[in-house]
Amino acid sequence: MKSKTYIAALGYNWLTNFYDLAISITMPEKRFRTKLIDLVNPLEGEKILEFGFGTGENLILGVNRNSNVQFKGLDIDPKVKRIAEKKFKANSIDVRLDIYNGGKFPYQNNAFDKVFSSLVFHQLDAKTKESSLNEIHRILKPNGVLIIGDWGKPRSKMMRIMFYFVQILDGFATTKDNVDGKLPTYVEKSGFMDVVETGYINTKIGTYCYYKGIK
Repeated sequence: MKSKTYIAALGYNWLTNFYDLAISITMPEKRFRTKLIDLVNPLEGEKILEFGFGTGENLILGVNRNSNVQFKGLDIDPKVKRIAEKKFKANSIDVRLDIYNGGKFPYQNNAFDKVFSSLVFHQLDAKTKESSLNEIHRILKPNGVLIIGDWGKPRSKMMRIMFYFVQILDGFATTKDNVDGKLPTYVEKSGFMDVVETGYINTKIGTYCYYKGIK
């Protein structure tokens, strides 16, 4: 299958090497990542997948939280995989990172206890949002948990204005559903139950929201 066209981490492939710097400047990095892993709550013996592992920062935090968890990462971008692997080597972390073509995930049904994702869904068009959530639902075990951290409905006029910078980089078409607060609706349509927004953090470039759903 031909690989699906994807939006790079900062909208353009040549900017990917600056992704970590951009996050550190524009977002309260320690706070938003720590809260994400708090919600994932990795427990001993669990199998947990990060959909869109990016440069590996969340997986490093997860492993440091509980090293007796089988973490895996899935992404479409080989460039971020190389960056993440360098970090893992420097931190003596052994986590399998898989690259896929934007279609079916390379995992069996009911394979994971939890799946989490950060700053990925705002880069996906509506069809890919739906297909990705369907795949996440498929690979989660019954009663498995999905945690998403991503841009949501701005909590102030200033947050809305600042989010235009994200939309310029990542595209207005893919980000519109996020800024309209529609991501939970996509999660529900994919078969998840008890879908809720569990909290949010205002950043320099928009409102970062946390969503949770149960298979």
